[in-house]
Amino acid sequence: MSNSELLNLAHLRAFKLVADTGSATRAALALFRAQSAVTRSVQELEAALGEPLFERKPSGMLPTPVGRAVLERCERIFAELEELARWCAMRQVRRRAPAEGSLPAYLLNTRRLQLFVALARHRHMPTAASTFGISQPAVSSAIRVLESGSGLRLFHRSPRGILLTTEGETFLLHVRRALNELRHVPDDIAALHGNIQGAVTVGALPLGRTLILPNAIARMTARHPGVRVATDESAYETLVAGLRAGDIDFILGALRSNDAASGLQNERLMSEEMVVLSRRDHPLASAGRLTIADLREAQWIVPRSHAPARALFESQFRRMKLKPPMPTVETADLAVIRGLLLGTDMVAALSAQQLYHECESGQLAVLDIALHNTQRDIGLTVRAEGTPSPAARALIDAIRLAVTDVASALRSGERKHKISTSLPSASK
Repeated sequence: MSNSELLNLAHLRAFKLVADTGSATRAALALFRAQSAVTRSVQELEAALGEPLFERKPSGMLPTPVGRAVLERCERIFAELEELARWCAMRQVRRRAPAEGSLPAYLLNTRRLQLFVALARHRHMPTAASTFGISQPAVSSAIRVLESGSGLRLFHRSPRGILLTTEGETFLLHVRRALNELRHVPDDIAALHGNIQGAVTVGALPLGRTLILPNAIARMTARHPGVRVATDESAYETLVAGLRAGDIDFILGALRSNDAASGLQNERLMSEEMVVLSRRDHPLASAGRLTIADLREAQWIVPRSHAPARALFESQFRRMKLKPPMPTVETADLAVIRGLLLGTDMVAALSAQQLYHECESGQLAVLDIALHNTQRDIGLTVRAEGTPSPAARALIDAIRLAVTDVASALRSGERKHKISTSLPSASK
């Protein structure tokens, strides 16, 4: 099901109330609609999904296994929209917060919410309109309904285009989460029939890209060829923003500290130490028992100043009461690092896993120098309250298996290249 074919939220709302009350009549009363309209909504939803969602019995309407799967995803969709409705109401002095479990009609139009997201992304009315093959007035009308219903100004015009207001940014976060949950419904149903499908987007940080993620993707796609994988190599802060909105399913790489209030949850998979790398015929490559003082005058390639690995690198000098050297190059791009190491006398401090293949082929060498307290935990970061799609769960399972293979390869390489790595004491 494509982005333009997302399910009708109003139909899902009627379905959820029928499931909660066990009766189309009671659901109709709660929705202030005719029973026939509620029944028609459920029938149209069943037709869209190609599956019966209820067993109709004298005792009431009971969800089928497929119905229960849809209901579970609906709980998350409507919890998100209900939280948004409460937030909007709290911003208005004279507006009452909606009753628990109620939801205003302006939030129950799937296309309207999609148009809002499109305009926020493109910042240009004609582009947003052309994305859906509709007119600009239709987009304007949709946004007016949302602004009128919420009582908030969601956009403002600027020289850079049509930009979200501060309230619009919060509104967007909730809408993106709800729509991202909505797109998983068909994949949840397919998984019940043993078919893992859909798309998974991974936030790929440097420590997970070279070995773990390729190994896991190969495993997962061999078993589930219907799954599409996309990787996002943005900076950590950008990836976290995508993760919170549901655009990214999870992040793989070096773990950062997340407290309970962050809404994120870490799972440690393995740990690895930093090493110093150079080209194989570098003047220092054949030297034994180097100290950090021997490398003060080297031309260094180091991570950017805000990266945790940068602090670990500089601490090597500070512990010896030495001033950290001024880097020649600051970058996290492996292609740039690889090219500089192979073509110059520069050296780099990073995880050897990141350039494992070059070390194994003999193009790069691990210098004989002991670094101290540079262990980095590598693992998964997910939304604490999220429910991964079947495709995301399949790739996460494959990553856990891939870590065992990667750790074995790194232990083998350690004997040759002094790469240090360790697995958790209790593997998942």
